[in-house]
Amino acid sequence: MEPFPKEGESAAAAEPSRGAAPSSGVVVQVREKKGPLRAAIPYMPFPVAVICLFLNTFVPGLGTFVSAFTVLCGARTDLPDRHMCCVFWLNIAAALIQILTAIVMVGWIMSIFWGMDMVILATERRCRATDGDLH
Repeated sequence: MEPFPKEGESAAAAEPSRGAAPSSGVVVQVREKKGPLRAAIPYMPFPVAVICLFLNTFVPGLGTFVSAFTVLCGARTDLPDRHMCCVFWLNIAAALIQILTAIVMVGWIMSIFWGMDMVILATERRCRATDGDLH
């Protein structure tokens, strides 16, 4: 009886006798395609992002509304080719969608996920800043 592969190990790595092909050196890159509303979420400082997540959790859309003003204060987004006023209004539109659809719970769930995305983006920003990649 052959042992099962360990957790995190592929079946090919567990059984080298099967003649697994050596690594071909192919680099695969995965890039997330974001819509305009999702790409308009600003890269904020971590404490501000956590506050926005907290606000979005208890009052749907409020944290998104607050985050819109960080764009006017210079927060970067994934929409560098758009004017900051356009990105501001995209964030206001996202906040209004969250507020108006909170009645049927869709907006509340969207609001919480939006806040989680803000924290994730702030964490990425913090990691890049410590690596020296943020200009």
